[in-house]
Amino acid sequence: MEDINSWNWETGSRDIADINQWKDTFNWVEEPYVSPNGENIAAIVNLAEGEFNVCINGEPWETIYDKIWHLRFAPDGRLTAVVSEMGEWTVAVDGNPWENKFGYVWNVLFSADGRHIAAAVQQDMAYCMAIDDVPWLQTYPNMTNPTLSIDGTHSAASVQVVEFAEGEIHKFQEGAFSAALDGETWDKHFVNVWNTAIRADGQSVAAEIRLSLTEYTIAVDGTPWEKTFGCVWEPVFHPQNGSIAAPVRIDGKWHLARDGQVIWDRKFVQLWHTVFSPDGGKLAAIVAPKYGKWTIAVDGQPWPVLFNELVTDVVFSPDSRRVAAAGKSNGKWGVAVDGVMWRNSFDMAWRPVFSSNGNDVAAKVERKGRYTVVVNDKIWPNEFDALWDPVFNPAGDKILLRTLQDGKYTRRVISVKEI
Repeated sequence: MEDINSWNWETGSRDIADINQWKDTFNWVEEPYVSPNGENIAAIVNLAEGEFNVCINGEPWETIYDKIWHLRFAPDGRLTAVVSEMGEWTVAVDGNPWENKFGYVWNVLFSADGRHIAAAVQQDMAYCMAIDDVPWLQTYPNMTNPTLSIDGTHSAASVQVVEFAEGEIHKFQEGAFSAALDGETWDKHFVNVWNTAIRADGQSVAAEIRLSLTEYTIAVDGTPWEKTFGCVWEPVFHPQNGSIAAPVRIDGKWHLARDGQVIWDRKFVQLWHTVFSPDGGKLAAIVAPKYGKWTIAVDGQPWPVLFNELVTDVVFSPDSRRVAAAGKSNGKWGVAVDGVMWRNSFDMAWRPVFSSNGNDVAAKVERKGRYTVVVNDKIWPNEFDALWDPVFNPAGDKILLRTLQDGKYTRRVISVKEI
């Protein structure tokens, strides 16, 4: 990620671009995206039938493409898109396409710092991953669940290793799927292989697997856990020691297992979206203690606050002390922090954001079609047509707000005390 310390943190507002002017220049302007530092706004634009480009701060890329989609800023501020030229697809970075071209490209992924960009690719009905324009040497007839390591130097996916016709059920049941790390598959095959996870050092892969039509477990580098379960959910690696946690289903209830052994003494109607704290000392997950009642459990202890529709986005503070989540009850969204519900409710609330010291929590929210930010349950009175997630400065006393009003994009830095 671009060094946040180098961003302009001087309080005040600065107009960056007027999208209304773009609409006078192009046939149409698609959904805009904003860079992490707030200095750039970009959108896919149409020039004529079969002619598309990207406009960033009012300036188009040099190359015109047949089609462009999935426009995104990388964490380091580079602008990426999936582009088609003469019927071939690839990834363009700041307007420069990869040299390799493919039959199709999807699922663009970024390393945590944004230095590496990966994508799932298909050529002549053969599938693989590509990182920074370098595809795997091996390809497969089917590939799902692409994953990129935190540092962006390794990629993994679930792949089909045995081809079978629609009626060859015996081949499917014998095991036709595996996981591949940087293109190299496990030695063992399974009935199914789903969500993959890569260890922090990039040297190990875990995945959900199905050993038979009724037996599920987690496999690590091709070796299944000794115990099998009625079902499993996505595995996650401990950020330091490489142990693996995953939700598992036993006798109709969900438990949390670590390296194959149940570690929480409570069982739940549902348990998923497991997250380790940054220091690895805590483990949180979205759980349903009762049917239709959702909350967060930290180290096996569920919060007292319950949502009757859903809970999303489990977030630890950078110092691992605190946990926040957004949830929905009775048609309204709210934010809960450390098990305590904010008083205010909203038509929509997005992923909560902690300050670097963990003392403050902010979230983008929607009320009656307008967007603003809430900090520690205090609503900023200014509302906009569009707003991107707030970003705290390193000191935690200022917030970057990227706002769009009447087609004008404005970069704002405000003091936390203003809210």
